[in-house]
Parts: sequence; C-alpha cells; structure tokens
Amino acid sequence: MLLAFELSGEHKTIPVSEVLSCLEILNADFKVHLALDGCLVIDLISGAGSLVEALSRRLAMTHHIIEVLGIGGPGEEDILEVVKNVNIEFEGTYSIRVKRVKEYSNINTEKMEQRIGGVFYRRGFIVNLENPEIKLRMLLTEDKSIFGIVSGSINRSRFESRKPHYKPFFYPGVLMPRIALALVNLSKPEKYLLDPFCGTGGILVEAGFIGLEAIGGDVQRKLLLGARMNLDYYNASYSLMYQDACRMALHDESVDAVVTDPPYGRSAAIRAESLGNLLSGSLQEIYRVLKKDKRAVFISEREIEGIAEDAGFKVIEVHLHRVHKSLTRRICVLEK
Repeated sequence: MLLAFELSGEHKTIPVSEVLSCLEILNADFKVHLALDGCLVIDLISGAGSLVEALSRRLAMTHHIIEVLGIGGPGEEDILEVVKNVNIEFEGTYSIRVKRVKEYSNINTEKMEQRIGGVFYRRGFIVNLENPEIKLRMLLTEDKSIFGIVSGSINRSRFESRKPHYKPFFYPGVLMPRIALALVNLSKPEKYLLDPFCGTGGILVEAGFIGLEAIGGDVQRKLLLGARMNLDYYNASYSLMYQDACRMALHDESVDAVVTDPPYGRSAAIRAESLGNLLSGSLQEIYRVLKKDKRAVFISEREIEGIAEDAGFKVIEVHLHRVHKSLTRRICVLEK
C-alpha cells in the first residue's frame, strides 16, 4: 500500500524527517517510494489502519495522510487519466479537493475538481462537499499528480491554544509548539525525554502531549516555576530540577531522548564563563545521561557538530531554522 504525506510548507527539511522518524518509532515496515517537495510517498508493507491513526495524533508538520489510488503526470489530461483508471467502489457520498503543492502547477483547481467530479458522477457516485463519507484528494506536485483517499488528517488548530502567549507563564523567544513537537519526534523518544535547558517548558509540554515522561532542568528558578505552571496547566507528567546542564543530577544512560534549545548570547556566556564552555560541557553531560543508540536534538546559533563529535556523538542530520533575517539557528540531530 502506498501512503502519501502532504507536508507542511513551513520548513524545507524537518517535515520529511519527522514523518520518517515517527514511522520508525511506530515500527512500521516501509520504504520510501517518492520524495517530492511538499509530499512524501511511502510503500507500507502492512498495518495501515492503526498506524495512520497513531501518526495523525503525533505528527506536527503534516496536513493529511492519503491512501494513494493512483500516480500520474502533472498535466490536465494526465490527471484525468489517473482518475479514470482508478478502481474504487464505495457506498455513500464523497468530496473531491485538488491541491497545488507550493504552486508548482498552474492548473485551475476549481475547474479540475469539477472535471474529476464529472468522472465520478458518470459512475454513479454522489457528491457531498459539506459532510462526505469519503474524502478524495489530488495533490499536484513538481512533476506528479497523486490521487487518493484521505485516511488521516492532523488537527493543526490544536497547536494554536498552546502558543507561548496563551500559556499561564509566558517568556519571549521560545519555540512555537509545532516545531517543538516536530523536534520531539525527531529525537525518537520511548518513555523519558530530557530538556536540560527547559526554560518555561515548551518542549516538555509537547512531550507530555504524546504521553512521554518529561524531565526538565534549568539554572533560573523563575523559569522553573513558570515551567511548572505550564506543565500543570496541560496536565503533563513531569519532573523538574534546579540544576546546571553541565553538571546534571542524573545517572549515566538514564534517558531515552534529549531535545533542548540552550540560551545564547551574553547572559548565557557570563553564567558559563563562555558560550563555548556551555556548549561543550552540556553536550558532554547529555552524552553521559543518554542511553546508547539514542538521539539528542540540540539547537544552536553556531556550528556545534565538531563539539558534538568530540563529546562522542554521531551527527545524523542538520536542519537550518531561520528565525529572522539576522538569525538562523542550527538544529542538530545527534546519536550516541
């Protein structure tokens, strides 16, 4: 079975990595069939039903999961040919939506929906755009048209209520919930997730939403109190510690995953004597407390790959995250 993931356009590389990480977390038997800009198609060997449900609850940077019925070329006649050749039988009503991915196509989506609807009308199917029992979707990508049934959708509105300024305790400069959850997924956690620079707990809140035991530490008591307020508000299971990330009160190899967004700039450097000391010391500690073969996701405004390798890590991926025109942060996925 082919499954297509209609990806979010808010980042170039993280959405694909998040899908692949989640598939691996859920022990899916799959291989990549097509990797397109804005769309990933996998060949799933078995277990689609429960897997799609689990992915829909977990993914942050995906819009829809589509059971693929056909793949064709990008032209109008190619699209109609795919639809005509689809062998599909169902009872009840349907809707059809055509979506241009990243404006690669100049096809009029409304007219194409009407033409596809005409194919199904002639086959005796009944359309219902308001409350259909089956949702059909056509994705127009860079050089492919991908047609199928929407089998799962990610409720992205759930992240709106968890934006930083809506939380009980707000502090500027924190990650938005969608990217925080995506980074949690990149770490491939099992049960325990650590953020040694937890601040107000934004990463820990997202970890709690997918059922993880969240562990946080910080050297600023004010922020720890704010993190407790936020984690209690969202009913997360957590432990918080007043501690230095370079000297953590945790046993060796005691956590399954680490995701952290360390402070940067002058105040961070003063506390640790230098930013270099803070980065190297915390990475060494993260390596110590992380279990073997597990992942840490570390955000920095400077290159830390060499420091991470010196600490013992293998660099798996690096994603660039543009905060504003003068600041691009590096998201490094590391493995012990």
